[in-house]
Amino acid sequence: MSQDIFRQLQEQLDQYSLGYPATESGVEIEILKLLFTEEEAAMYLRMSMMLETPESVAGRLKQEPAQVALRLEEMAEKGLLFRTRKGDESKYGAAPFVVGIYEFQLKTMDVELARLFEDFFEEAFTEQGSRQVVPMRTIPVNKSVGVSWKVTPYEDARGIVKSMERLAVADCICRVQQGLLDQSCDKPLEVCFLGGSHGAYYVDRGMGRWVDQEEALEILDKCEEAGLVPQPFNAINPGGMCNCCGDCCGMLRTLKKHPRPVEIVVSNHYAVVDEDSCVGCEVCLDRCQMDAITMGDGGTAQVNLDRCIGCGLCVTTCDAEAMTLEPKSLEDRREPPAKAQLTLMELAQNRGKSLVPLAVMKG
Repeated sequence: MSQDIFRQLQEQLDQYSLGYPATESGVEIEILKLLFTEEEAAMYLRMSMMLETPESVAGRLKQEPAQVALRLEEMAEKGLLFRTRKGDESKYGAAPFVVGIYEFQLKTMDVELARLFEDFFEEAFTEQGSRQVVPMRTIPVNKSVGVSWKVTPYEDARGIVKSMERLAVADCICRVQQGLLDQSCDKPLEVCFLGGSHGAYYVDRGMGRWVDQEEALEILDKCEEAGLVPQPFNAINPGGMCNCCGDCCGMLRTLKKHPRPVEIVVSNHYAVVDEDSCVGCEVCLDRCQMDAITMGDGGTAQVNLDRCIGCGLCVTTCDAEAMTLEPKSLEDRREPPAKAQLTLMELAQNRGKSLVPLAVMKG
């Protein structure tokens, strides 16, 4: 089997989102060989993130349309390409490794793949992710928000759910992967929301199911009760939202390993303790996913603002009402891009990369 085609594929995937860096062990190539055939790798290298019909791809590659259509559909069903459908027309586009191909392995993940993903995460992905802003943004759980606040829609978890005309829910890929390694937590599993074409892709592939608004909000309440952090994609119209834990979630695990998570998280809030009201119950220590809270010499909670990601989970279980969530100053706020595509472009540019396929750049 040709090693060169998979190295080219690795280099192409490294252009997108958080990247897909090479490692000393070569685990990234092992993963690609499990997921892709040589022919599929070659097809991926000729695709871009722009959605195309099979006829368009076939015309561009000067190949037989029926064969191209079959190959693209097979790759979409394997989670190697993203697919949209409208009527009888299907369109296909390249997907990043994260958020994308990794998440799309939800129904095919097995122990071998889970172990390889874990090895890759530990060897390369954590280090790579720790040098840049993550593509998800942390927003407050709803019950932590003061009633007097004017919360923007993209920072309102329930508002995001309500804004989606059609909503699907799926299992958390991170908890599935960790479960296969006997490392999963006891948090709820079916907690990832997807709207629009992404929701349709998940439902079409049997990875998720459609839910109505009432059930979606009930799931969101259970997520908050379980101590999960709401994380939509970093865009004004995010298209989906995960509910994450610091034990399993790749994004939160990356943040947790960072000495100052506040530097790479997109969050506009932080927790504050009223020491006079704090009774030292330590419930907030267990709720915090970032180890941002410790007990001071006086027996009251203290928040390390270098580690606080502003989720508000500590606020919702503070019976003494000593914990509050405060908005950051205007100069410290980070507003999301209008569209997810702009976030992907920014992530690539920050790493000196481009969303343009390498095959096109090299002519």
